[in-house]
Amino acid sequence: MGEGSDPIAQLHAAHETAAVLLRTGRAAEDPSVTERLVDLVGEIGLSTLADLWSSRPARTLPGALWRLYFLREWMRTDSAGVARCYSAGVRFTEPNHVVAGIEPPRPEDVRRVADDLMRGAFTGDFAVALERAAAFCHVTSAGSAELPGTEQVARAAKLQEMAADLTACARLWRADALR
Repeated sequence: MGEGSDPIAQLHAAHETAAVLLRTGRAAEDPSVTERLVDLVGEIGLSTLADLWSSRPARTLPGALWRLYFLREWMRTDSAGVARCYSAGVRFTEPNHVVAGIEPPRPEDVRRVADDLMRGAFTGDFAVALERAAAFCHVTSAGSAELPGTEQVARAAKLQEMAADLTACARLWRADALR
């Protein structure tokens, strides 16, 4: 019989790895370290991060990092689809469009901003990176709701929830309460 997993150890591992990752990225003076962290999914895979962080509450540090990496992966692997959603949502969410910063919303710009969002989490103000990601979610949510298909409506709802969580995480980070 295999041994069961220890939920307390998993919780500790999720929070500790998220904190170490963010601290390491924010302290790095070597741009190659930052780029390795930006492309962490390319090195270890999205499923590894999902195993580690996706079950943590959205309004925690591992929950916030999971959402940032998840968004980056979606933006990179479906950049044309994301660009369509984003383009469709711009007219409904102009202020969020300005904050998200995808101009023009072409696939290559979506991929560039995906990396910029992650890079900003490590080299800039983490709260601003979270707010930019939330703004991106608002725009793509509005666009998804405009596009045909029932899966688009479900995506729009999930993106709105993610935007709310990322915005709350930014407030928690500024209050030194994001753990």
